[in-house]
Amino acid sequence: MRPQFTDVSVTDSWSGPPPTLTGFSWFWINTVFSRLCLVFSGAGVFPLWMETLVFQQVPPAACLHFEGKTSFGMSVFNLSNAIMGSGILGLSYAMSNTGIVLFLILLTCIACLSCYSVHLLLRSAGVIGIRAYEQLGFRAFGHPGKIIAAVVITLHNIGAMSSYLFIVKYELPLVIQAFLGQTWFMNGNYLIIIVTICIVLPLAMMKHLGYLGYTSGFSLSCMVFFLSAVIYKKFNIACPLEVFGNHSVTSVVSEDSCSTKYFTINQETAYTIPILAFAFVCHPEVLPIYTELRNPTKRRMQNIGNVSILGMFIMYFFTAVFGYLTFFENTEAELLHTYSKVDPLDTLILCVRLAVLVAVTLTVPVVLFPIRRALMQLLFPGKSFHWLRHIAIAVCLLFAVNLMVIFVPNIRDIFGISGATTAPTLIFILPGLFYIRIVPKNQEPMSSRPKIQAACFSALGFIFMIMSLTFIGIDWMSGEKRNLGGH
Repeated sequence: MRPQFTDVSVTDSWSGPPPTLTGFSWFWINTVFSRLCLVFSGAGVFPLWMETLVFQQVPPAACLHFEGKTSFGMSVFNLSNAIMGSGILGLSYAMSNTGIVLFLILLTCIACLSCYSVHLLLRSAGVIGIRAYEQLGFRAFGHPGKIIAAVVITLHNIGAMSSYLFIVKYELPLVIQAFLGQTWFMNGNYLIIIVTICIVLPLAMMKHLGYLGYTSGFSLSCMVFFLSAVIYKKFNIACPLEVFGNHSVTSVVSEDSCSTKYFTINQETAYTIPILAFAFVCHPEVLPIYTELRNPTKRRMQNIGNVSILGMFIMYFFTAVFGYLTFFENTEAELLHTYSKVDPLDTLILCVRLAVLVAVTLTVPVVLFPIRRALMQLLFPGKSFHWLRHIAIAVCLLFAVNLMVIFVPNIRDIFGISGATTAPTLIFILPGLFYIRIVPKNQEPMSSRPKIQAACFSALGFIFMIMSLTFIGIDWMSGEKRNLGGH
């Protein structure tokens, strides 16, 4: 018997409700749509009604036949690069306001919760065969869910881009001064505009994200070099710290200036959890890496996530410990800027600054691509690729981010606010809600242990967000130690 279709005109002008299939053999879906759904979904190739039809009626296996070619090791490398960010520069400051033991406890908890969050995303994606964060939101809550997911990813990545350019703003003038002396472009605001126009924008205009993959290894290598320098400097900088000013050499001496704190809580502790949460966010990149994985299975991808998070956990902890044990209570919000207190012309630190600047600058266009894709799905659904639209979105985003970097006075504002809002949403709230809504009730009812855990996980995210924003607001209103970061 020939398959029967409902009478539907397949045009982009379709304005009625999504059509349904009647009497259609699932064999044809598996052999045709399974080769196309992962490639074209969310890319604007299908009209909206067809996208709805595919994701509501195609069985999970149909979207899992994409043949990935990325090895386990390269996937670990890519996800680690996605996790690694400029948040590493604020970890020593976080430890100085929590103590070593409390910091280790918090870092361990955030790392474990991140692994569990990856499990929820993979479980949800495996049920319906969709490997895109925005599409999980669409399947769980319809178009409002897709919009929320896209907006959260956009805000988070804008915060990340801002933090990267903040580093360029404060560190590049020091490097230029060391090599060239005082010049007219020592102003950090001018420098970020020059870097954006000459380096970031040309890379951001590339059509495919894959073209930027060659910079991932180099970026991670720069951060490993940064960690090595932090460890080396711990044994070469004496305490009390000798501060080289413009007029004379002074010594910062106080009763507790060189004492190690293992457990402490103060007003600045409010920034610790947001900074840690921001440092572990990699969830928008988990599903794309899963899609390109060779021999993809949930367990294999979960192992990739665990290994990547463990590797970054080790790097974060050692960076925080050795940075803190170098400067103790004099640690600033941005670690590299603290080294300029000792010797602004130190050759090793200048090389480290240059390496970090190169790493974060090359990361900005990589972070921009997911924002542009989310905005394309929200503002121009169903539209094919167009160079003018592609470039215009990049220019508008970079313009907005440059304004933030110029007018926000302290890098803690970026780490704190972004970490307290978008990070718990991406790590806790959305993965838990997706799991509850997507996993069928006949498989796991709401009273089942996994869904209760997912509900508690999402509730924890809301609690964490409210508490963090409250603490940060109190800190701002009090005005105490407002400029501790020294920026």
